[in-house]
Amino acid sequence: MKVGVVGTGLVGATAAFTLAIRGIASQIVLVDKNMARADAEADDILHAVPFVQPSRIWAGDYPDLKGARVVIVAAGVGQRPGESRLELLNRNAAVFRSVIPSILEHAPDAILLIATNPVDVMTHLAAHFAAQGGVPAQRVIGSGTTLDTARFRALLGRQLGVDSGHVHAYVVGEHGDSEVLTWSQVRVGNLTLAEFCTMEHVELTDAQREQIEDRVRRAAYHIIEGKGATYYGIAGALSAITSAILRDQRTLLTVCHRNANVQGVKDVTLALPHLVGGDGVITTFPLPLSPSEADALKHSAQVIRSAIDQLDL
Repeated sequence: MKVGVVGTGLVGATAAFTLAIRGIASQIVLVDKNMARADAEADDILHAVPFVQPSRIWAGDYPDLKGARVVIVAAGVGQRPGESRLELLNRNAAVFRSVIPSILEHAPDAILLIATNPVDVMTHLAAHFAAQGGVPAQRVIGSGTTLDTARFRALLGRQLGVDSGHVHAYVVGEHGDSEVLTWSQVRVGNLTLAEFCTMEHVELTDAQREQIEDRVRRAAYHIIEGKGATYYGIAGALSAITSAILRDQRTLLTVCHRNANVQGVKDVTLALPHLVGGDGVITTFPLPLSPSEADALKHSAQVIRSAIDQLDL
């Protein structure tokens, strides 16, 4: 199966590498306005192919996206140290005004997977341009809080002494400062968090919860301060979402998607648990949030909606 990656900076190139080593796509085409960069990244990944899964990888232009089942969009400018994701809005919106129509001109049947930050707003913008070409919103997906959810599960699993694969916890809302960690919905196996802590005699203090929240919410800032960019984690998330689509896995993921109404906020794109398969977003799963979590999700939706309003669509 063919996957396109538009934008071969650290996120796009690492996503392509991850797709190759996991054997998710049989063909991967890299597109970038800097053709030399795309060509170099394609060659570098190609040279790893003999050690992993067989696949064809090359650099091309928008016409080479023809037949792609998924196109990962990582085009745009990077997040600066100390810069919030929403502050990236005006710098990246102009990029999408040309990129999205160019992709759909040559790959009209592709599912668009948006990675560019601020991802919620950029996914909303991509869906707006895609709709002008007759593409339904279910085929425009953002990485959303897929990575944040993984961070939450990993940190909580480590704190509890449990494999994170058996920790069921979700981060919803904005992929950013207003995101909501849904503590009320945490399950460890078939047990609630409180039941597990009681059974295993584990103490999870308010201070420990606050530390986990801070490390999830501020993970990108910490990583960017230390090495300038984040790319391994998001590449893993993008490969998981792409796999769910190509293999029609019907996987529950906290991708972001355009919603008609979230906590009274109309027409907003943010992350909720969605069933993802070959057609994109299949179903949205409602979460029975606590009153404080519901209020926090409403606030998060309002933050994103306010940013969307700046686009004057």
